[in-house]
Amino acid sequence: MLQVNRRVKEMLGSTTLAITARAKELAAQGHDVVNFGAGEPDFDTPDFIKKAGIKAIEKGMTKYTPSIGTVDLREAIAAKFQKDNGLVYKPSQIVVSCGAKHSLFNIIQVLVDDGDEVIFQAPYWVSYPEMVKAAGGRSVIVPTNAASGFKITPELLKKHITPKTRILIINSPSNPTGVMYGKEELAKLAEICVAHKIYVISDEIYEKLIYDTTVFTSIASLGKAIFDLTITVNGVSKAYAMTGWRIGYAAGPVEIMEYIKKYQDHSTSNPTSISQAAAVEALKASTESIDQMCQIFKKRRDLMLACLDKVPQLSYIRPQGAFYVFCNFAKIANSADGGSVAAVAAKLLDDVKVAAIPGDSFGAPDYIRFSFATSEARIEEGIKRVAGWIANQHSSLKV
Repeated sequence: MLQVNRRVKEMLGSTTLAITARAKELAAQGHDVVNFGAGEPDFDTPDFIKKAGIKAIEKGMTKYTPSIGTVDLREAIAAKFQKDNGLVYKPSQIVVSCGAKHSLFNIIQVLVDDGDEVIFQAPYWVSYPEMVKAAGGRSVIVPTNAASGFKITPELLKKHITPKTRILIINSPSNPTGVMYGKEELAKLAEICVAHKIYVISDEIYEKLIYDTTVFTSIASLGKAIFDLTITVNGVSKAYAMTGWRIGYAAGPVEIMEYIKKYQDHSTSNPTSISQAAAVEALKASTESIDQMCQIFKKRRDLMLACLDKVPQLSYIRPQGAFYVFCNFAKIANSADGGSVAAVAAKLLDDVKVAAIPGDSFGAPDYIRFSFATSEARIEEGIKRVAGWIANQHSSLKV
């Protein structure tokens, strides 16, 4: 009988990746699939970034780099942190990894030991619990709801702290809800973390994709005490449409980053040298490409919300950032023939070829995540199919 490491055996697969793969399989078979499952921009990487990668190849930048990333890239990241977030990190405090997911995994592996507790909210990004599990820790999941804006309040945080609490993870803007923490909300959480000496992992990968008048705040910028407890994570995947280039980064206290370097030395070593050269170009450039993409995403968000407003059985919280709308399907799932939300998501894909991610993957089993990282025409077509499916399957549903 196959013997597998217990922690790996207990890990769950990624529903997001599974549904995306199923949608691509159906499309390859000739089906017209509307893919609302995507967790990446549908835009191509800007040409000036691609050219930097090509130039790196032509110059022979195809060898090993320092495992924590090139000096040029870490200096560019340090400059980005200071300019955008008011955070002063030395290049020696920055570790570049193979995507922000890799950065998060490294941090949790380094800081979490057997039995340590990591607090984060539900809805959460699908990989947080599995990363904690892989480290031998325990996820302490704080339930939130639409009424609270899907955010951890100071009262909720205090309620879930124990002597074993090691880390609080904050993801703002959030995947899957698109909600953001304001400066005052973060300040109150920071005060509690400082008092209890709890580390904060601030997952800021969607920082550049923000709509309306919302202002982004990095929790590490709210004073030296919380700065010294925070590891800030970001990357180029979402902001520059560089998901496949696999460049993420983390910055934090020198001692912690030294351990993360050591851990990465013996796992992946350096991120791709060519991708690092392209990331330098991305970070040093103007924000023109980001601004253009953000404007398009805002237009798409507004269109998806307008379409959903015509489906009375569904509700949502207006996303302030990222590119997701988290829809409440409880009325559908709880109807006589609805079944679970996961079953509803499966039926949407099978019956009307709309791919979306069920909320049980995010710790919110009444919800389904729709990504608006697709064209306006596909958004209109997809929500039309969803509305038609609801009307046909649940015509007797009371709303």
